Amino acid sequence: MSINKQHIIPRALSMLLFFIGCIGFANEIKVATIDEFNSAIQSVKAGDRIILKNGEWKDVKLVVKGQGTSDNPIIIQAEESGKVFITGDSSLKMAGTHLIVKGLWFKNGFTSGKSVISFRINSKEFANHSRLTDCAITYYNPSSKATDSKWVSIWGKNNRVDHNYFAGKTNSGTTLVVWLKGEKHIQNNHRIDHNYFGERPSLGFNGGETIRIGTSKNSLLSSRTIVEDNVFEKCNGEVEIISNKSCDNVYRNNLFLESEGVLTLRHGNRCLIESNVFIGNQKPNTGGIRIINAGHVVRNNLMMNLTGDGFRGPIVVMNGVPNSPANRYHQVKDVSIQNNTIINCSPIQFCAGSDEERSLAPINTIFANNLIFNDKNGDIATVHDKLDGFKFYGNILDSQKDFNQSGFSKVKVNWDTLDDILYIPKTDNEELIKNSKPEGKSTKLDITGTARNTFVAGAYNLGNNKLPKALVLKSGTSWDSKVAPQKPKVVSEIIEIEPGVGTLRKALKKASAGSVIKLKPGEYVFEKGIKINNNVTIQGNSKDKKPVLRMKEGLEKNPTYIFRVEGGSALRLNNLEISGDLSTPIKYAVVSPDKGASEPYSVFIDNCYIHSFKNKKGGSVYKAYKGTFADTINIVNSRIENAYRGINLSEEKDDNGKYSAQVVHIDNTIFKDIEQWAINYYRGGTDESTLGGKLIVDNSIFSNVGNKEKGTVLRTKGIVSVDIKNSVFEKSYKVVNPVNLQGNKNTISNCVIFDCGTVKATKGASAKDILYKNPKWEDKNNFIPSEKSPLRKQQHIGLKWEAKK
Repeated sequence: MSINKQHIIPRALSMLLFFIGCIGFANEIKVATIDEFNSAIQSVKAGDRIILKNGEWKDVKLVVKGQGTSDNPIIIQAEESGKVFITGDSSLKMAGTHLIVKGLWFKNGFTSGKSVISFRINSKEFANHSRLTDCAITYYNPSSKATDSKWVSIWGKNNRVDHNYFAGKTNSGTTLVVWLKGEKHIQNNHRIDHNYFGERPSLGFNGGETIRIGTSKNSLLSSRTIVEDNVFEKCNGEVEIISNKSCDNVYRNNLFLESEGVLTLRHGNRCLIESNVFIGNQKPNTGGIRIINAGHVVRNNLMMNLTGDGFRGPIVVMNGVPNSPANRYHQVKDVSIQNNTIINCSPIQFCAGSDEERSLAPINTIFANNLIFNDKNGDIATVHDKLDGFKFYGNILDSQKDFNQSGFSKVKVNWDTLDDILYIPKTDNEELIKNSKPEGKSTKLDITGTARNTFVAGAYNLGNNKLPKALVLKSGTSWDSKVAPQKPKVVSEIIEIEPGVGTLRKALKKASAGSVIKLKPGEYVFEKGIKINNNVTIQGNSKDKKPVLRMKEGLEKNPTYIFRVEGGSALRLNNLEISGDLSTPIKYAVVSPDKGASEPYSVFIDNCYIHSFKNKKGGSVYKAYKGTFADTINIVNSRIENAYRGINLSEEKDDNGKYSAQVVHIDNTIFKDIEQWAINYYRGGTDESTLGGKLIVDNSIFSNVGNKEKGTVLRTKGIVSVDIKNSVFEKSYKVVNPVNLQGNKNTISNCVIFDCGTVKATKGASAKDILYKNPKWEDKNNFIPSEKSPLRKQQHIGLKWEAKK
């Protein structure tokens, strides 16, 4: 059964907040405009309260400055919590002592500064002993996702961020950052608690963390920040949901729900990670805890139904870099990983990232008294290097698979379920007691805070029917701040149109989101490119003859593209012929949004014939601009022919880990007579913060592609996951390596290579069942194999249908 927020977090988010009402205030000042606020803040003193009138406050720069005391803080609050809306280009800065900001909602705006809310005004004026509470920031983003801005920046010492709601950040920059730049900001004792961190979509490059404490440069400084009792739901910005980059921090009693990433001890030492709950509900890429550096304690955590692999495993212990610079990987040492419970998760990762650079395996690392249950026939762990530096003991396996390592005992555990959700070991588990081995550093409490009178492996006492605190905590605001992105109401309709000049453009202007535009056979001529601003399908209305889409000949200046898909939109092209055949060829059939669009988009092409995009000044059939990101590019049952380039996803040249599409899927498709390459899918640099892209090529044909010296057919540099199968590469006789794969998630299998060089696979990539034989076509144009073709003998290679023009 899946666990969702309704099971574990009360619907009502009302809570007993810090009791402000009992304080005797020197003054209560009500303000309705930014000028009135600025005037009031000039004379504010300890005990004063400034109340912002309900309504919209647009394009305001709120600067809170004053000296309160612990008994008489200065309070800035909404007239009614959740009814003061901060919109437009707005921000809030605070400096002084004992300041409280309460009840504001930053909604559907953006900041042109570095942070929406900052606990400092400038490098010399910052806040101490201050608090942000019962506030919300939702969908507060600039127009470009490449613009770096934070939502909350914490400076100073002894500050608290609690009972807030954050959701919908789409641009570059961490949601909440603790800064340690300078003596006045270290050993800060901040507390981040009872906040709800909601959905954050995949950013596609580094900078999508939800919380970061410190930076690589100051990561060996002590922060002493406590992060507890928070909820992180669908925080998918990058691999690091939390990025620890400082020392002596505590992470406890937090809930991570269906979030595609991990709590990462990226830099810094001596952190405590305890009693957190990670629930994946079998959602892809969900993970737990990744461990780097020294002196950490990881105990009493519960991981359930997590599917992430590699750096997104349930527990990931990394290899280090010799003489590592501050921004790479220090060796794991003196770490204790004890009494965690792992239920039906993907494999634990030992010595993850092991390669020529990361060659230092962990040392003096204890992995003890962990309880691992798996009834899905899943592997227990993946080992990437020597385990000599680990001390394994008291670990219990209740699984179908073994793990061939001393310190693991296979025991059939007698389980109970709590509320039909959680697996709890029953009291009658003598074998579990006998095989667990406590030692001096073993925890004295279980995940619920109950004393361990009888010591057993895992996060729970035997028979404990209490829920972990992470599953009953009340996070977020006292008022209803939960919102979703405002999307247009979908009124799907079918629109049939006739051929002609501009007829398709007129239909698209009238089409609502979700509409299907059906084209009758004939020519549809454009005089300028078409921008797609919502989800729309354009399809031929006849299976016999495809409608032809082309640009008008003889225009004074040719447009660059036929279709541009804007951010947040999805374009589906079905059963069409798209031609670039002009005396001066048009550059692109389809392009992404312009540079730096904030929202992802998708393109789906099915049963289309796309040809004659021969413009040699950078032209291609498909082009993604720098700073844009596609969720999916899906091309199936189609034919791409007679073009300068095919699919161009190579504009992210800064080598900082960025790439242009999350998933590229090519199925049952022909690429023929392409001068440079069929696909160029690029991700540069060594950044590991994202999923790193995924290319799937199945049952496709690549004929006479990139046939030149130093040419190639598929370029996939830096892409983490590449799966090429059941396909044919031919007639690129000048090419040395049509495919060059690197990395253990890069594979090519069951393919035919003829007159097209050889496959190159390095750094763990695999090439298997490759036939270097003549495919022997009966129909060379439509790639139908003859009776004597090896494709007839080898299962599933080649097209699954007769591709026709």
